[in-house]
Amino acid sequence: MRHSNLIFMAALVAVAGLSSCKQEGVAQNGTSSTSDTKNPYGYAFWEWVAKEDPEYVKARQPLSALSIGEGKELSVKYREMVIIGILAYRGAGQEGMLAHMRRAIQHGATKRELLEAIESAAVPGGGPTFAAGARTLMQLDAEGAFKNG
Repeated sequence: MRHSNLIFMAALVAVAGLSSCKQEGVAQNGTSSTSDTKNPYGYAFWEWVAKEDPEYVKARQPLSALSIGEGKELSVKYREMVIIGILAYRGAGQEGMLAHMRRAIQHGATKRELLEAIESAAVPGGGPTFAAGARTLMQLDAEGAFKNG
């Protein structure tokens, strides 16, 4: 994977506003019960926003699909790892980190890959970034989330 692709993805994710994922309310199964939001993370606040301002949710969907969907060069797994690094750096709540790590795992990420993604974020992001990611990864490991290594 080319370094320039990762830089581009980090910028795209930041611009897309995915850091808003630090809000609480992640469903246990990681999916939203409101089909209009097409939210793979199950954030309850999107259900509320969809009721209050459906035009906003509809307008945001294409950008979200480009940001978190399958890319031409980067798969969902790698896109999620970029998002995880940004969320850890921004001090996102653990609910958001868990949702994105779970989605990365669903798309084939291993425990080692997620650990290396967190380690990569540690130098530019510092100790708190690493600690946020490591704590979340430890929780998933304790829950038995890693069937693929």
